[in-house]
Amino acid sequence: MDSRILTAVGAVVGIPLILGGYLYLTERLLAATSLRTQARIRPYVWVVPAVSFATIFMVLPTLNTIVLSFQDKTSTRWVGLDNYIFFFTNSETINSLKNNLLWLVFFTGFVVIGGLLIAVVFDRIRYETLAKTAVFLPLPISAVAASIIWKFMYDYQPPGQVQTGTLNAVIGTLGFSPVAWLINSTTNNPALIFVGIWTATGFAMVIISASLKAISSELLEAARLDGANELQVLRLIITPLLMPTLTVVATTMVITALKVFDIVYVLTAGAYGTDVIARQLFARLANADYGRGGAVGVVLLIAVIPLLLLNIRRFRQQEEIR
Repeated sequence: MDSRILTAVGAVVGIPLILGGYLYLTERLLAATSLRTQARIRPYVWVVPAVSFATIFMVLPTLNTIVLSFQDKTSTRWVGLDNYIFFFTNSETINSLKNNLLWLVFFTGFVVIGGLLIAVVFDRIRYETLAKTAVFLPLPISAVAASIIWKFMYDYQPPGQVQTGTLNAVIGTLGFSPVAWLINSTTNNPALIFVGIWTATGFAMVIISASLKAISSELLEAARLDGANELQVLRLIITPLLMPTLTVVATTMVITALKVFDIVYVLTAGAYGTDVIARQLFARLANADYGRGGAVGVVLLIAVIPLLLLNIRRFRQQEEIR
């Protein structure tokens, strides 16, 4: 039998059995102690598996990546900061940083603002559920599947040939020349970012819509009776009240933008000036350049950490308010 099948079976069956046996035995042992001892020890007993998994599959690989980033390609010689110096002086990685910045600004901005506007508008229409479902539909689609869909949408043939791409077929009927969406440096990054926006806006809409439902309708009606128009209600009342939710959604989208990979890899493979940091990491590791690949991974980790700390701080502030 294929070893991969045995590994999969072991992971699916063996791990739950081990966890179940561990919890059963520890509970039997705790039952023999006093209630006070049980109350003090039981939380630690139950948290041990989670901490162990996090340590084995997250903490140790992270530490190993940091170590690799200070070594050469073959991980046999220490090179100090050479891999980081290469990262910040190499034209390919600098271009990747610039593209990630574009994703950071435009992807996050359009998803958050779009999700807010859609949630506010759809909250007042008759067919709210149907409309929100239509916006939410792209979210369950994987990034790879969404990229393949839009690869057909963006498909380009030279002028004079039949356009198989939906967008070029449409603009061709309007009398315009076809556009090489994924090759043209003017359009390729916006085209990739749009695919990300298309898939993520539904998530932002759902989260924001849930918070919007919690705002008192009497408060909004009072503002309208005082003479505020809909734009003023949105800007001065709804948006400030939704700020904690908007912050969480924004930080989630920023993290998504920093680690974007699938869309770029499927549509352009990083060619034509569309490369991003995560694909650079993949390319380095695919070429067995573990030193520079580790440096790319550490830079990406450092970029994400402040956002994680911001989210943790905001969650703690919300808990203090409660």
